[in-house]
Amino acid sequence: MNEDIQFILDGTEEAMQSAITHLKKQFANIRAGKASPAMLGSVMVDYYGSQTPLSQVANVNTPDGRTISIQPWEKAMIHEIEKAIMNANLGFNPMNNGESVIINVPPLTEERRKDLVKQAKAEAEDAKVGVRNDRKNANNEIKKLEKEGLAEDLCRNAEVDVQDFTDAYIKKIDEVLAVKEKEILTV
Repeated sequence: MNEDIQFILDGTEEAMQSAITHLKKQFANIRAGKASPAMLGSVMVDYYGSQTPLSQVANVNTPDGRTISIQPWEKAMIHEIEKAIMNANLGFNPMNNGESVIINVPPLTEERRKDLVKQAKAEAEDAKVGVRNDRKNANNEIKKLEKEGLAEDLCRNAEVDVQDFTDAYIKKIDEVLAVKEKEILTV
C-alpha cells in the first residue's frame, strides 16, 4: 500500500479515537448518581483575574457517595469557588463552613435522569459528527492523491478502509453511550 494512503488512514484512525476519548471525558462530567470529583472538572475559578481549573486552586474529594468536599489552598478563594460552581450550571448548591466548600449531591429524580440521558445522547451525536467529519477529510485527501496520479483501485480500497473505520468507531460510540445510559438510569 502507498505510504501516503497509509499516512491518511493512520491519521484518520487516530482522529476517530480522539473523538471517543473526548466523549468519555464529556461523559465523566455527566453525573450518574454518586458524587465524583470529575463532576467539577469543567468548573473554572476566577483566580486573581485568570480562569483556572478548580483542581488547581483546591483539593477536591468525596468523603462519601453523596458529598463533595472542596478545600481551597487559600481561604480567600472560598467565595470565588462558590460563585464558579453556581456559574457552571451543574445543578449544585454549594455551602461553605468558613474553611471548605461542601456540596451535597441530591439523589436524581426520574425526570433529571431522563434529562441526563438526553445530554449523553447529544454528546454521543457530537462524537459521531466528529467521526463523520474525519471520514470526509480522509476521503478528500484520498481524492487529492487520485488527482495527483495514484492508482484508482488503491484509492477505492482506501475509501473502503476509511468507511470501515467509521462504522467501527460509530459502533464503539453507541456502546459507550449504552453503558453510560444504563449507569444514569440505574437507581
